Amino acid sequence: MSSKDRIEIFPSRMAQTIMKARLKGAQTGRNLLKKKSDALTLRFRQILKKIIETKMLMGEVMREAAFSLAEAKFTAGDFSTTVIQNVNKAQVKIRAKKDNVAGNFPTLLEPSGEKR
Repeated sequence: MSSKDRIEIFPSRMAQTIMKARLKGAQTGRNLLKKKSDALTLRFRQILKKIIETKMLMGEVMREAAFSLAEAKFTAGDFSTTVIQNVNKAQVKIRAKKDNVAGNFPTLLEPSGEKR
C-alpha cells in the first residue's frame, strides 16, 4: 500500500467519528449506485427481450410481404412511382417521451396518431 492511498489524519476520537461518517456516506453512495445499475440492467434486459421477439416476428412478416410484393408486381407491373405520388401523409407517427429509470431518463418511442 503506497502512502498516496492513506489519508493523513491525527488519531483522535473526533477524527474517528469523521472517518466513520465518511465510510457510512461512501457505503450509502455505493449502495445507491448498485440499485441504479440493477434497475438499468433490468430495463435493458426487458428491452432486449422485446427486440428479439419483434425481430422474430418481423422475419415472418417480411417473408409474407416479399411474396405479396412479388405477386403485385407480377399482376400490375412496376407501380412504385404511382404509390409514391399518391401518398400524402405518414400512416404511422412516432411520439418520443421520457421515462424515469432510477434517476436516468431514457427516451421511449411509442406509436401515436391514427393508423389507416
